Amino acid sequence: MLRVVVVGYGEMFTNLVAGTLDSGMEIVGVLRKDSVKYPRFLRWLKDMFNPSIEYNYIKSYNLPELYSRGVNTEDFRKKLLNLNPDVVLVGSWGEKFEKATFDIPKIATINAHPSLLPKYRGPNPYFWVIRNQEQTSGVTFHLMDEGFDTGAILAQEEVKIYPSDTGKSLKDKTVLVARGAVCELLKALNEDIIIPLQQREDKASYYSHPEGLELDFKKTAEENYALIRAIYPWNEAYFYHNITPFSLNPHKITIEENSSKFTECGTIVECNPETKTIAVLCADNKILKMAGVNLYKKYDRPFTRNYITREIKVGDFII
Repeated sequence: MLRVVVVGYGEMFTNLVAGTLDSGMEIVGVLRKDSVKYPRFLRWLKDMFNPSIEYNYIKSYNLPELYSRGVNTEDFRKKLLNLNPDVVLVGSWGEKFEKATFDIPKIATINAHPSLLPKYRGPNPYFWVIRNQEQTSGVTFHLMDEGFDTGAILAQEEVKIYPSDTGKSLKDKTVLVARGAVCELLKALNEDIIIPLQQREDKASYYSHPEGLELDFKKTAEENYALIRAIYPWNEAYFYHNITPFSLNPHKITIEENSSKFTECGTIVECNPETKTIAVLCADNKILKMAGVNLYKKYDRPFTRNYITREIKVGDFII
């Protein structure tokens, strides 16, 4: 039976914990983000009055929790050495592991990255794969090395991306796939030898944090819709009417054929204050129909219908 330490936060962390438990391996320690982020007293207050999903999960399974101010501290390294783990699993973590840390476990430190490496290295592949209109993504379990998501691959599982997927729904699917994949990976590591597969650098791509969240109606309706879906739930895509910004609801967007008299992209072809709908012609001569829009600033949102009634009319341009 392998001795496993799990490090991470959010849904990837909890699903790695669940997959490890499913595999029958022993979890000898867990390190969550709050243990690093908050001093002891503030962490205690947060756990009492606003507990994270990680905290609730750890307590529900009575898992041994580790406390440290970082994975590269001497304190954390001493804790790992005392625990003598076979594997350290990492699922979502802001710090880059140093060699002195990732070399401690007997077998390996293994990262769960939510893309099909070597494509889409970096912090938020959920956003980028949807924005780039990919049809598949996945999860990769790879050895940690001194690069960013560059270590040799141990296992991969594919996840299909549907046209309605948002960043949130893709993340939800991916972490569930990771649960099953880590279970099988740990069983394989316990029973056999896995030969790591080196990543091909000629196939690699790296993307940083999401950027460029303003719609561009000189692009196609599909490209704009992909941006709207990709950034949810971390932020909101937006567009300007004159100097007034609007935010969008990714669940209330449709793409329609252009049956209007208008031909120039950026033209408002429909507006409806009651449903807070603004429909705009895009570069591919298709209409991006956006229902449930809101004035971007939260304190302005109750006045959205009034603004649409007073300020927006069919034939206006959004550049």
